[in-house]
Amino acid sequence: MESVLYRLGRACFRRRRLTLAVWALVLAALGVGAATLSGPTDDAVSLPGTESWRALEVVEAEFGVDSSARVVFTASGDSVLTGPDQRSAVRAAVAALRNAPRVAAVSDPYEAGTVAPDGRTAYATVTYPVHATDIGAADRDALRDAGNTARRAGLGVEYAGEVTEAEEASGGTELLGLAVAAVILLVTFRSVVAAGLPLLTAIVGVTAGTLGITIATGFLDLPSNTAALATMLGLAVGIDYALFLLSRYRHELAAGRDRDDAAGRAVGSAGTAVVFAGLTVVVALAALAVVGIPLLAAMGVAAAGTVAVAVVLSLTLLPALFGVAGRRIGPRAGAGGRGERWTRSVVGHRIVASVLCVVVVGLLAAPALDLRTALSDDGTAPADSTQRKAYDQLAAGFGAGVNGPLLVVVRGADAPAVSARAQRVVAGLDGVVVATPPTVNRTGDTAMFTVLPATGPTSEATRELVHTIRAERARLTGGATLAVTGRTAVDVDVSEKLNRALWPYLAIVLGLAFVLLTVMLRSVLIPVKAVLGFLMSVAASFGVLVLVLPSPLDSFLPIFLVGVLFGLAMDYEVFLVTRVREEHLRGAPPDDAVVVGTGYSARVVTAAALIMISIFASFIPSGDGIIRSLGVGLAVGVAVDALLVRMTLGPAVLSLFGRAVWWLPPWLARFLPNGGVRHL
Repeated sequence: MESVLYRLGRACFRRRRLTLAVWALVLAALGVGAATLSGPTDDAVSLPGTESWRALEVVEAEFGVDSSARVVFTASGDSVLTGPDQRSAVRAAVAALRNAPRVAAVSDPYEAGTVAPDGRTAYATVTYPVHATDIGAADRDALRDAGNTARRAGLGVEYAGEVTEAEEASGGTELLGLAVAAVILLVTFRSVVAAGLPLLTAIVGVTAGTLGITIATGFLDLPSNTAALATMLGLAVGIDYALFLLSRYRHELAAGRDRDDAAGRAVGSAGTAVVFAGLTVVVALAALAVVGIPLLAAMGVAAAGTVAVAVVLSLTLLPALFGVAGRRIGPRAGAGGRGERWTRSVVGHRIVASVLCVVVVGLLAAPALDLRTALSDDGTAPADSTQRKAYDQLAAGFGAGVNGPLLVVVRGADAPAVSARAQRVVAGLDGVVVATPPTVNRTGDTAMFTVLPATGPTSEATRELVHTIRAERARLTGGATLAVTGRTAVDVDVSEKLNRALWPYLAIVLGLAFVLLTVMLRSVLIPVKAVLGFLMSVAASFGVLVLVLPSPLDSFLPIFLVGVLFGLAMDYEVFLVTRVREEHLRGAPPDDAVVVGTGYSARVVTAAALIMISIFASFIPSGDGIIRSLGVGLAVGVAVDALLVRMTLGPAVLSLFGRAVWWLPPWLARFLPNGGVRHL
């Protein structure tokens, strides 16, 4: 691989104008495609094959497709909504809502019985005859304008429900992360041109990835936060990969190489590490498809594509930019320095360093024992959002369960009688506030009724209630079938499937990474060390998330965080250990190989980690719950992994095992392809 990449890097350097022209054409083609082929995003969570999803399809087939919003009215001061003026204001708003575009029906709170017992809160349900994903910004604006007629009369008005969810958005926070990254690069390279190249390639990579995702929305159902996720990862890995290649290029210049030869050698050596590191990220993200949730698979594949683009850009566009920059990129001024002194200190106190790292990570990971997950809903929206305000007002006025009703669907020839009997039994279960009378379809073979739990949609008690109703079906249904569905039940099924899939998924990515690292580094112990170190980092990340964010965490977060953080952790492992291996192959004693190899990479790895931390932290203010949580988890995970696990515990362990680090069973050595990183 090194020789192939050497020729590629040298060719791109020499034919830099052609390389730049090709990338310009690629971006132009992607831009045209994004402008002409894009489609809407889709945040609906589907879980084909589960009880709740099959029942939801039955409801849509028998009772029609619809979506809804809740307009929540609250009285001001000491007044109540049952007063004549307040009643008039609410009914005027209901009339305006009925005239809003695409609205099929609006319930009157006074007729539907949706006025709270204290008279201070009420809600109207606005029904649309289409999926929530088909409701556009103009429809949501019309909804708010109609509801706000009550606000002008002095009432409080907030909005909740699936129709309103698409309106929360935020962006631009990554600019702060880029600014911090620019400062770190400037300090690292002490050259404006050298510092600008990683930023330029990362921005080009993110642009290409985002345009590709925009095109994909015309053919695939992608969630709205896919682009934000791809931007987060694309910026982080794009800057990091370019950083390592640029550092190696300057090192080769310092060794007296010609510029085209230096570019080829940088791509051949550091580029090999970039390919393997990028491959582990791509494998980890693409493996999300095995979980069986289309939304998660789409996000994983889109993010993996962006990372793949970052790898290709680093190997082709960056050496071309080396040629354009010419002598404005100077050779690296010395190596080792503080990084070598730090590594020598760690090696000299390897047992103490190992114990301290394990203790610190253990303390950070301890809160993860209380980890709870549930899918995001209006209750996890930002505190100042209209969805969160409406959620809290409804819970205060009607009880927490009003935000998470369940839908029980009965199907069979005697559906009316069975559903009536089931409704009476379910109404008497612990944790049920009310079960409404059943609604029967026109053919009389399907019925459904709503169950209002006493607890909120993310509560453990609500999850148990779903399972209790399902457990009762055998004595309720006779010859009919009974299923529990609705958003809350779908969320329960999704969360449980994600939790069950976490360990098999972890085994897949760890196993594949073990194989890749064994082939690359021709060692058994180092892949074991890399995997165990990652588990320490992810445990610390979960611990800090539980400590600083409200519980429960989003159900998608653990498995996605594992996939992303694993790939990034392997980046540092590959970049650090390949340099140690080069020193080992040159004949350096074990401790000297560790000190020189790690010390050589320490400055750049530290800069790369700080850049990743700043990029991820810049997404913490995001209005999207998953993106915000990933920002926290990845910033903490990268800090722990790079600074503690890889730069401190790693050298200590390598020193403890000495030459045994590079042991490989003879039978395995004969079996493996000779694809390991050597040196040019």
